[in-house]
Amino acid sequence: MNGFVLITIASWQNNIIFVPYPTKKTKRRKLPGFKIWTATNIFTGFGRNCAIWKIVFFAKMESPARGAALHSNSIRTPEREPDSPLPPIQERLAYLRPSRELLEFYRQKIAQFDSEHEELLQMLEKYKGITEDQHKLQWDIRQREGEIAELQNALSDMQVYLYQEREQSLRLYAENDRLKIRELEDRKKIQHLLALVGPDTGEITYFHREPPHKVTITQRNPESRLEESLSLRPTKLKPTVIRKESIRRPKSVDGVNGETLEQYKNDNQTLLLQVEALQAQIEEQTRLAKEQIESLLEDRRIKTEEAQAQQRRDQDRITALTERHQQTQKLLYESTKDFLQLKFDTRTHEKSWMVEKDRLLRELDSCHNRLRKAGSAVTDPGQMWPPSASTALLLTRPQPESQQAHKEELKALQEDLKQAHRLAEMYREQCITLETELAQIREEGDVGREIFKERSDKMAKRLQLMTQRYEALEKRRVMEVEGFKTDLKHLRQKFKDVEKQLLKVTLNVGPNQDLAVLHEVRQTNTRTKKIQGELMALKAKIYGLENELRFS
Repeated sequence: MNGFVLITIASWQNNIIFVPYPTKKTKRRKLPGFKIWTATNIFTGFGRNCAIWKIVFFAKMESPARGAALHSNSIRTPEREPDSPLPPIQERLAYLRPSRELLEFYRQKIAQFDSEHEELLQMLEKYKGITEDQHKLQWDIRQREGEIAELQNALSDMQVYLYQEREQSLRLYAENDRLKIRELEDRKKIQHLLALVGPDTGEITYFHREPPHKVTITQRNPESRLEESLSLRPTKLKPTVIRKESIRRPKSVDGVNGETLEQYKNDNQTLLLQVEALQAQIEEQTRLAKEQIESLLEDRRIKTEEAQAQQRRDQDRITALTERHQQTQKLLYESTKDFLQLKFDTRTHEKSWMVEKDRLLRELDSCHNRLRKAGSAVTDPGQMWPPSASTALLLTRPQPESQQAHKEELKALQEDLKQAHRLAEMYREQCITLETELAQIREEGDVGREIFKERSDKMAKRLQLMTQRYEALEKRRVMEVEGFKTDLKHLRQKFKDVEKQLLKVTLNVGPNQDLAVLHEVRQTNTRTKKIQGELMALKAKIYGLENELRFS
């Protein structure tokens, strides 16, 4: 007769299973009447929070009497867990026939579950990478949008500064025109006073040096030279002025009083120059106002388009978030419903298990009573034990002389089982401690990674800001250097023009213009000194800016 002994050891931990193997003492001890064939670990549970390992000993029973005695002692001991929801051992032995096919089936199931677990982990990692890439792209898009907005604001500011500079240049042009007209009036007054008083040729002597590089200038009419030296900005009204002067010339010749006509002519010329300057200012102001209005309309159009695009993006985002919220609510409703259904099913199973537990306890008590009655009343050694309702196997009555040996063996097995439980508890505590330490280490690692990431982000932002500031300072320095070079070029050109005009005046001066030439020479000297002072100041500013950029 072949029999089976099944010892179940459960270890309830999170994803970590410790199997308490038998000690050396247990390995050396042999069950009386049994021959150990093999011991196989079968994984019968699957889940995150539970795992059950069964150690199945396949043995061949030598003596039916000893097997029946051992079975009766195992039934007589109430050491098995009364609160276990599993069916009794006899029913499991009645329906379970462990074999190689069953072990292979469980191994295949374990391999299948492991492969499914690996596939799920790979899918989760893939989805995690996709979401991280999506978040990075969204963050880059937001950064680009912010940069575009900053550039647009900078462009608007530059346009405002440009219009301000143009207005300033228009004001400078108007001031220049006013000063030129005033200079013309002053020259006319000086000429008139010189004509009235007249210089003393015996007391005034002028020495004219030879011009540099021996530049020869042709003789021109004093009136044409005066117009050339005091000409304003080129406008459309200049030919009309010349026509008016050409028309009025014959009339002035036919006048009776030449001095009055000459004075009127000078006044008309001054007024025409003023009108010309005012018309040029009005045209430039009108052009500037039109350009400013066009730029403002363009800015308004761009802002409107950006606002509409942002509104569309916000609307699409709100729609997507609303759909996600609805889907989340549906999933929450379904998961809650499934959870409640599972809870109800679990309670139903618990009720059925409690009923079965009560039934098994009653049967166990009745079996104990029968065994006690049979041990006290029956003296026949060949008589069998009465069958119980909880088992389907027929157990033979053990011999009186072998009961003590079976009891000792049963106590040894109980001690081994207790030792196995103690080992399981010890491994369970070690597992909990290690899991706690692992969780703390993971939390510390996550915190360290977050701190490092925050610091690296701050350093990257600071580096980007410093790079932008350095580029802005470099651009500003280049623009200022170019502006200073342009100013120097203009000042040099003006200086050359003044020298040329001075040469023209010195070469083509008449006998009645010595005092005016002397006055012009003095003014030119003062202007030259002033320009030289400005040049020195500009050079000092350039050197100062270069030093600041070098040491910053």
